[in-house]
Amino acid sequence: MTDISLLLERIERGEPEAASQLLPLVYDELRSLARSHLAGERPGHTLQATALVHEAWLRLTRGESAEQNWDGRGHFFAAAAESMRRILVESARRKARLKRGGDLEREDVDLVELAAPQPYENLVELDEALDRLRETEPEAVQLVHLRYFAGLTQEEAAQAMKMPLRSAERLWAYAKAWLLRELRQ
Repeated sequence: MTDISLLLERIERGEPEAASQLLPLVYDELRSLARSHLAGERPGHTLQATALVHEAWLRLTRGESAEQNWDGRGHFFAAAAESMRRILVESARRKARLKRGGDLEREDVDLVELAAPQPYENLVELDEALDRLRETEPEAVQLVHLRYFAGLTQEEAAQAMKMPLRSAERLWAYAKAWLLRELRQ
């Protein structure tokens, strides 16, 4: 059992010092995960990787997630990825509100002719599509979180979900096709 798994067990038992010991072990991986999330965001996004990691950490260790049982390292990072996704969706929704000029598109004056607008609603649309998929295929949504948001390989995701690799591959192909169809509409 890894140090991370042992610390997660200690956090579950309510040992407050375990969370402070866990952060240094997972911080670099969480920052890498945050950077990969932010790489797909629209240009000019104001949320930085460090802030995203810290907000996700607070939610994982002090929010609703803190009271759940972590089933190892993969489960923890999947929860971290889900937390980061929710933070980004909340940020996109907040910025889209009309009272904050959500119906206006920000343009960088220096890049007006070069940059094609990339609406941040895409993340909101993906979140809504995942919610619709969750109604019929919750395992597919969990696999998307592990693969796309947590950055796990197919083998790691299958192991985290305790399913055969071939089943995970079929479910991944289905989820990608379903989401592609939904997002094109």
